[in-house]
Amino acid sequence: MKSDWTKTVVILLAALFFNCADNALAQEGPLNLSIKDAIKLAVEKNLDVKAELYNPAMAEADIRRNLGIYDTLLNALTNYTHSTTLPANFFITGATTDRQQTVQFNAGASQLVQTGGTVGLAFNNIWNTSNADQRGIIANYYQSDLTLSFTQPLLKNFGKEATELNINAARFAKEGTLDRFRTKLSDTVAQVRNECFKLYSLREDLEVKKTSLALAQKILSDTQGQVKAGVLPAMEILNAEFGVATREKDIIDAERALKDEMDLLRLLLQLDKGNDIFITDLPTRQSYPIVEEEALARALAERPELLNQRATIKTNDLQARVARNRTLPDLALNTSVALTGLDQHYNRDIEKISSGDFPVWGIGLQLTYPLGNRAAENDYIKSKLTLEQTRTQLQSLESSIANEVKTAIRALQSSYKQLEVTDRGRAFAEERLNAFIKKNKVGLATTKDVLDVENDLVTAKGNQIKALTDYNNAITQLWRSTGEILDKQGIKVSDKEGDSLYEKLSSADSFQNK
Repeated sequence: MKSDWTKTVVILLAALFFNCADNALAQEGPLNLSIKDAIKLAVEKNLDVKAELYNPAMAEADIRRNLGIYDTLLNALTNYTHSTTLPANFFITGATTDRQQTVQFNAGASQLVQTGGTVGLAFNNIWNTSNADQRGIIANYYQSDLTLSFTQPLLKNFGKEATELNINAARFAKEGTLDRFRTKLSDTVAQVRNECFKLYSLREDLEVKKTSLALAQKILSDTQGQVKAGVLPAMEILNAEFGVATREKDIIDAERALKDEMDLLRLLLQLDKGNDIFITDLPTRQSYPIVEEEALARALAERPELLNQRATIKTNDLQARVARNRTLPDLALNTSVALTGLDQHYNRDIEKISSGDFPVWGIGLQLTYPLGNRAAENDYIKSKLTLEQTRTQLQSLESSIANEVKTAIRALQSSYKQLEVTDRGRAFAEERLNAFIKKNKVGLATTKDVLDVENDLVTAKGNQIKALTDYNNAITQLWRSTGEILDKQGIKVSDKEGDSLYEKLSSADSFQNK
């Protein structure tokens, strides 16, 4: 739910931490990182996260742009007209030609109100001069009026909901951008955790392969001594040398994989190149208790993808209600009241307005309605279809997320069981290798047999490392599937995300304009 989701947002991290982190990066030598520190660096520096944060900022700009409908609209007009025409009646004007000059100056302001109506205030001025010389006709005069008007839709477009459609739609759209930001942030945090554990596993795997090479080299040395003593045939030296060469290749491959992974982590965290990265946190082996019903309820309440879809539903529901309103006839109430004046002198013209002795007022209704009204009716039908579509998409998304949570729980339980199995497998492989080494010393096992068994031990150690990594990745995936990964890592997100970026750019533009 949105009220539950709209929590505090603290994306910017403690300045002290970043000063320390920057100093650490500036130093030569290896970089020791905890998973928590790696996540903080990713939140602050990851380019994909930074790029996603622009969307809430742009959504804030949309909200403020749509609030512009309530900006007071000022208008002014000035106009000069000179005309020479034939008079319609010589006896009225007393001239063979009608010459007239008119100067017009109008000023006014209008304001939209929440009900959908418009209030206007206008001050209109006309100065007119002509060559008319007949008695009873004022040839030169000023005419002014101060008019207050109000227009209000009574059916179509009536009310705050219809008036502020775009404003509220922009607010819901911002909620969606924040939910997508949380999704991107959650994915990034999960990826950082997984890559940290992968880096740990690759480094452990490299150590396993180095140990294997050292043992193969010892076996080669022992085999050479046994061949020289006549205990083993010379062919065994080739088997031992092949075993050493194979393990040297494995080390080269492992070192390349480790460097590739460090480069990937540097990319995620935007670290300087050249520093070897060491993860200081060991993967956990502790059991992680989970209740499926609670996990499902948490996912349905907190997954940002669902929150984004619900924000879309709110937008479509609002648009459907407004579309229904717009199927009504367009009936408008028009009212106005004016104070008028007319005189040969402008100051007296204004005095007559101030006196209020010459009021003009009016009230009326205007009805507009297209026969058939197909455009509005089909807009309403389309909006209802869109609303039902998004509701169906929400149901589909809820089902997919529920299945994702169940899959994550099974993966967690399975990977935890693998820990004990791989531990036993490694112990058996070590005992088996020791037994074959003893047999080899008395000639009951060949060098190839020992190397094959040692390969089995390397595989068992690799399985053990992989099982531990998989278990921790399963915990990460469970947190991601339930939507709690940000809370687990102490990251809070609020509906103010992106506002600081908007204000920063807005202030910069204001400064440049000055």
